[in-house]
Amino acid sequence: QVQVVESGGGLVPPGGSLRLSCAASGGTFANPAMGWFRQFPGKEREFVASISWNVGQTYYGESKQGRFTISRGSAKDTVYLQMNSLKPEDTALYYCAYDRIPINPENYRSSEWYDYWGRGTQVTVSS
Repeated sequence: QVQVVESGGGLVPPGGSLRLSCAASGGTFANPAMGWFRQFPGKEREFVASISWNVGQTYYGESKQGRFTISRGSAKDTVYLQMNSLKPEDTALYYCAYDRIPINPENYRSSEWYDYWGRGTQVTVSS
């Protein structure tokens, strides 16, 4: 059974930076997709960024590229999310997601594609 664990959340002032980490383990796939989603209270999960781990092709949610950067770790099935120039509206619970790469590229952005999720890491942007 695949397990996904995120880390790196915390409290940061506006304009600050954070790097989130994610690692998948246990029965992982040869050609995985890994993604980051975030969730605001009372809202559905919002796509942030994803990556095809083997190829390194990246996908970003609307208005995310530029401030947010997804990258592969040196270890297989690890991924990072570098977040810069953070704003109070970035405050959310950030989830890492893992699954096989989709045939339809649009599914890289869909929370419904991913079967394996971490428990989330809280990011709070506040002075």
